[in-house]
Amino acid sequence: MDPLNLPTFDYKTKQVEGKPYIFDLIRRKYVRLSPEEWVRQHIVNLLLTHYAYPKALIRSEGGLTLNTTQKRTDIVVFNRQGQPFLIVECKAPHITLTQNVFDQIARYNHVHRAPYVVISNGLTHYCCSIDHTTADVQFMDDFPAFV
Repeated sequence: MDPLNLPTFDYKTKQVEGKPYIFDLIRRKYVRLSPEEWVRQHIVNLLLTHYAYPKALIRSEGGLTLNTTQKRTDIVVFNRQGQPFLIVECKAPHITLTQNVFDQIARYNHVHRAPYVVISNGLTHYCCSIDHTTADVQFMDDFPAFV
């Protein structure tokens, strides 16, 4: 896998029927290693080790219903009250982070109503705070601190 603009970490991989798998610390199992999964695992590591987000409050590949269609949110971090705090949409490194990606996470956040959203392709990251009362979106210089 390609190097990312994220801290490296010790990860576990294995081959299953000739295909690469990586151990997911959140789901506690090996999952198929795709370029998007490579980014997701690096983001999870970043949240755990550099921002001290509690592992128990992170959900990876969680389902949600959007207009009667089943979708999956890459990463959702919950606050201590069990409400969505941060959602992250991960893309493969070769995917450009366009308005379509922002629109996708906005649709997901219409359901979750998290105060923070992040999109990343492992090379570029955009973090935003969302005021759901005023619909104000502010770009941030860094990931939000977990409180």
